[in-house]
Amino acid sequence: MPSIDQVRARVLSQKTLLPALYGGFDFDALPERFTEEAAQAVVQDRAPGGVAVTEDDLARVRHYTMLGDVVADAYAARMRDLGFRPLVDMLVAACDRGLEAVPDAPPELAAFIAAMEATPEWVDMDLVREGARLDLNATANLAPFAIRGAFIATFLNKYSALPMAITGTLGHATAARRVNETATFFACTTLPGALERHGEGFKAAAMVRLMHSMVRFNAIRSDRWDAAAYGVPIPQVDQMPAGLIPVFLTAFRLIREGRRDFTREERAKVELARYRCFLLGLPEDLLADTPEGIVRLMTARNTTLRAGFDDATCGALIRATLAAYLPPDRSLRHRLFDAVERRFARGFFLKHFLEGDAARAAAMGVRVGRVDRLVFVVVALWIAGRMAAFDLGRRVPGLRAPIEARLVRRVRRLLARYGHAEFTSDATGYRPTAGTPLLRAAA
Repeated sequence: MPSIDQVRARVLSQKTLLPALYGGFDFDALPERFTEEAAQAVVQDRAPGGVAVTEDDLARVRHYTMLGDVVADAYAARMRDLGFRPLVDMLVAACDRGLEAVPDAPPELAAFIAAMEATPEWVDMDLVREGARLDLNATANLAPFAIRGAFIATFLNKYSALPMAITGTLGHATAARRVNETATFFACTTLPGALERHGEGFKAAAMVRLMHSMVRFNAIRSDRWDAAAYGVPIPQVDQMPAGLIPVFLTAFRLIREGRRDFTREERAKVELARYRCFLLGLPEDLLADTPEGIVRLMTARNTTLRAGFDDATCGALIRATLAAYLPPDRSLRHRLFDAVERRFARGFFLKHFLEGDAARAAAMGVRVGRVDRLVFVVVALWIAGRMAAFDLGRRVPGLRAPIEARLVRRVRRLLARYGHAEFTSDATGYRPTAGTPLLRAAA
């Protein structure tokens, strides 16, 4: 694990490696978003079971709050001379066929691909493959209903939600596409072979990483970004919740139960999450592999993110996402699914991210009525029963292969329904979300 001094040096290196983007940042100054005052933080409760956040945890989170993604940011910055579409096309070709398939590949692309290919020694790829196989069940049965509710949970804080709002990439017109792209990324990474070098999951991770850098690049250069308040757009610590929330919830539960170790199956799912996060650019020291380590780091991130809900930013994004129609067409089957899924999403969001606080949800524009609660309970029971049946069947000799083949087909059908994911963010389409105040540029 790198020392705090090494982490700080990595953060400071952004100024010299990418001066056109980060030259105006003061990396020694704490942005407003970072707080160590419990009363000002998003989460005030502490981790369970006597787990205590350490000074080292806080220091790492503090520094990584100011870290972007040097290799992907450098490639995204080539939009200025190469153009948006060529960057995307070259990355797709490099993922599918290798760098040799890209004539005159820019050095930034070579560095980007090399960073993703450099699988660290701490990753156990056999466990990653096992985790992907085990995740097929939840991906096929739970994810189609839960993805919207989990997605809107990323908009609860203005400091972490602002990059998407300021670029206009999550308005009403694009919310459905972004939800489906998120679902596509997580779904395709569970398919057999998807996370190998030329697999579709590897390519999806590269595209998501480029999209984040495009948003980061355009937000900083938009003259509406207040670095003193918000720090670096989409810093590494803000990618932790999306990549690690399932294993964090598992780790939190285990510690409450008095356990300090994962089972083999739990460990495999953790390793899948860690490898996905590595592909997305997260550093190793934010990717703990024990229940205590995961809870400590996530708690450190949550308890240092200053509370802040801005209706013009957070509320607008939540309402746009809730209003989005996710299915590919208006057939009766898909309209019925939409009606059920939308109600389930509200209940899922309320239970798992707001601890059942309906008044707080309503203040955000998420009104959860009795019918929503009933639909959530009924569908949750149906999903739990279906997943239990698949898990039981996979343990019966002779049934594992056909059952997993059926789950793979189910995930393939979901991917077709989600549509072709672009995982891009065209600079020409950037615009501030209605009501978003103009922000000061980094100075």
